[in-house]
Amino acid sequence: MAVRAGVLGATGAVGQRLIQLLDPHPDFEIAALTASESSAGKSYRQAAKWRVDSPIPNDVADMTVRETDPDDVPNDVDLIFSSLPSSVGAEVEPGFCEAGYVVSSNSSNGRMDDDIPLVIPEVNPEHIDLLEVQRDERGWDGAMVKNPNCSTITFVPTLAALTDYGLEKVHVSTLQAVSGAGYDGVTSMEIIDNAIPYIGSEEDKLETESRKLLGEFDGAELTHNGMEVAASCNRIPTIDGHLENVWVETEEDLTADAAAEAMREYPSLDLRSSPEPLIHVFEEPDRPQPRMDRTLGGGMAVAAGGLQESPFGLQYNCLAHNTIRGAAGASVLNGELLLDQGYI
Repeated sequence: MAVRAGVLGATGAVGQRLIQLLDPHPDFEIAALTASESSAGKSYRQAAKWRVDSPIPNDVADMTVRETDPDDVPNDVDLIFSSLPSSVGAEVEPGFCEAGYVVSSNSSNGRMDDDIPLVIPEVNPEHIDLLEVQRDERGWDGAMVKNPNCSTITFVPTLAALTDYGLEKVHVSTLQAVSGAGYDGVTSMEIIDNAIPYIGSEEDKLETESRKLLGEFDGAELTHNGMEVAASCNRIPTIDGHLENVWVETEEDLTADAAAEAMREYPSLDLRSSPEPLIHVFEEPDRPQPRMDRTLGGGMAVAAGGLQESPFGLQYNCLAHNTIRGAAGASVLNGELLLDQGYI
């Protein structure tokens, strides 16, 4: 039988993507939707200004939106997908865990906590077992796993493919789509005919989350990767798809051909939302491009290209769909991992 799932923050951009991905999913059944107090009590059709590029699912449209409170979610819901703003998530997500719900969260709050697994399943699936430490330390009947920031998800799989060469220094400059800021995050007057060379707190997320994701878990404690990471984050007028320019210095010599082979051969997982291949490597020097390549692997693949050797190590570009692989799809994939590993 399908796992009964709830979506917190269901009316927002990531919440709508979650519904789009979960509605046809054979392993999950949408059983509860929550949103702000102003939306509670309305049908989902009334509460959500649907903006996703497919029709609103009929069986979801007439569901009644609930308040974002554990007491308002049915007890037979087994898994919660959270797309709440981080300020709200920090307040309410622990309450759901205390109430016994398992939470797969896209919200940024708690990602760097020592006992909360930050997971990209193809990169560090073993980190999911931090949930045992988390339950012991917090006394939760439920549990919480996080997926990383949308820009972090874009380049970390490519780094994971190169770890055998010894990662020492990484420089990344992002060209991030406006959807990453949410519907109201960037106005048209700000972004049309423009680029914004600053995204608040984004650089820190790339620099810290990447080291946690590529760290080592010994069953009791997680040690972060020792590589140095420096990031510069920029908003550009594309709708979806974060494009990133990456420079990597390694302990061992690394040619562009060897890096391309390592990325092509980097494995996906036997989970429904994990694409094959995980990393699509382009030989063309002008790829990947957001409009042309963001939907590879149903929006769950990472694309790489422009691999070349430089005075600053290996240089390349990478791209991922920021609201699918970088947000909603990442949470769904973590839900599949939780199910596969017996946590739900």
